[in-house]
Amino acid sequence: MRQKSGPQKPAAEQVIKDIRRATRKHHSAENKVRIVLDGLRGEDNIAAICRSEGIAESLYYCWSKEFLEAGKKRLAGDTARSATSD
Repeated sequence: MRQKSGPQKPAAEQVIKDIRRATRKHHSAENKVRIVLDGLRGEDNIAAICRSEGIAESLYYCWSKEFLEAGKKRLAGDTARSATSD
């Protein structure tokens, strides 16, 4: 009688997850900023930029949101500092 492949399936799925995790691209902060600024310039559409960079559009929009939020926090911090300094 043949055994079902049930117990082996989770191990196989884990191997696949490990491979995907190990081969995932890691983008530097400078590279992320460059990609986001390319999108903000508006010379190409976001889909074309993402295709050329090999990233998902959702990832671009996450980076863009983080970039703009960080800039907003930085500017708010500079305003607070200048208001409280002599």
